[in-house]
Amino acid sequence: MSGAGPANSRPRPTIRDVAALAGVGIKTVSRVINDESNVSAATRERVERAVSALNFQPHSGAGALRRGDRKTLTLGLLLESVANPFSAAINRAVEEVASRRQTAVFAASFDNDPEREKSLIKTFTRRRVDGLILTTISTDHGYLQVEREQGTPIVFVDRPPVGLVADSVLTDNFNAAYVATRHLIARGHTRIAHLGDNPTISTAVERRRGFAAAMAEAGLDPDRYAETDDDGSAERGLREVHRLMSLEDAPTAVFTSQNLLTIGGIRALHRLGLQHRIALIGLDDISLGDVLDPPITVMAQDPTAIGTLAAERLFAQLDGDRSAVSARIVPATLIVRGSGEIRPPDSTRHPR
Repeated sequence: MSGAGPANSRPRPTIRDVAALAGVGIKTVSRVINDESNVSAATRERVERAVSALNFQPHSGAGALRRGDRKTLTLGLLLESVANPFSAAINRAVEEVASRRQTAVFAASFDNDPEREKSLIKTFTRRRVDGLILTTISTDHGYLQVEREQGTPIVFVDRPPVGLVADSVLTDNFNAAYVATRHLIARGHTRIAHLGDNPTISTAVERRRGFAAAMAEAGLDPDRYAETDDDGSAERGLREVHRLMSLEDAPTAVFTSQNLLTIGGIRALHRLGLQHRIALIGLDDISLGDVLDPPITVMAQDPTAIGTLAAERLFAQLDGDRSAVSARIVPATLIVRGSGEIRPPDSTRHPR
């Protein structure tokens, strides 16, 4: 029959069904589920047998209201895109910590859309999640003040809060870009391109500052080959490196400040046959970067540490920790593999 469900489907068992099968009241079932006292061993065993027989799954939110602790054993996790390996690693780390606390994680992507960001956070709070771990695109987080005042723990990851006092866990973006650029300069490069991300994002701003500081320190012009755009895709990386390599006085090295831009830059160099002539360092590691030819030198972030620290801080707040708000800074690590150690050619132009 059209629209009919599975032939063997049956309604989900309720607490009333458990009470009826066990021959006790609903309140008694609730006490057993919430592991409360003043229930005899015999009655507890009878209720537990009924729960098992019916495969009854208690509603955690309803249980929280009965217990009075308001906890739903859920967290809201907002990321730029769960498809991005960096975001996916944060997601996994948060889940690892949450699973040890019998807590589920609702994860969502805001796709660099501030309105989607706010809509998703509103969805989380309507579900009464116990806390929020957020990467955001909006430039003012004051709209979350009400949640803070109502006691919802909030921890920001990757990008710091603006207009809101809240904990954060961040990469040392300035130093990561500075070290990467200095590494290229130390190999003799003076014409270094910088492919940056959205200039309104704090991470992109800090990486741009780190690049510029290293260039200026060496007496080099940081603006000569610098490119920033709100398009942080691999396709843009491909286009920009193609364009840069077509210049009369093309750069001899490229610093890509985001993993998707790095992927696009690698593709461009390989298509042009310049992968062994143009040095490249990417900020953030990429999948299979160590097996490419040449292997890709990166400033690797530690998304696992970021996600773990953020989740641990959130649970500490849920456990009653009222210590001062802090910003935890996670260093990036230079991984030398080959692409960033290519020295500039003797000629001033690259054969195309």
